Amino acid sequence: MDRLRSKASRTQVFAVSIAGFVLAAMAQLASAAPVQVDIRKFAFSPQEVTIPPGTTVRWINDDETPHTIAAENAGFTSPGLDTGDGYEHTFDKEGDVTYFCSVHPFMKGVVHIRKP
Repeated sequence: MDRLRSKASRTQVFAVSIAGFVLAAMAQLASAAPVQVDIRKFAFSPQEVTIPPGTTVRWINDDETPHTIAAENAGFTSPGLDTGDGYEHTFDKEGDVTYFCSVHPFMKGVVHIRKP
């Protein structure tokens, strides 16, 4: 009987340890640093990113020319970004969001939001 209790106790400790590990991993994902997209030479770099829901993307203008970030679906639009300025947006829903620079519409990028 003591062996059964001991085995059950070890199983419970193991299950609690695994649950703690999973919760810690989920918390780390939720607090992950923003994904950065640089704007340089009239292009977004990288041009496409794939992220899990809840992730923030940060655009940084490294050009000497002002740029904007505008979602084609009108979901968000940044103010004009001068050299060194940044803009952030958090993507909560799965899907694909195409964006462009409203000052230079030939500049395009895509954010793919996918569950891990």
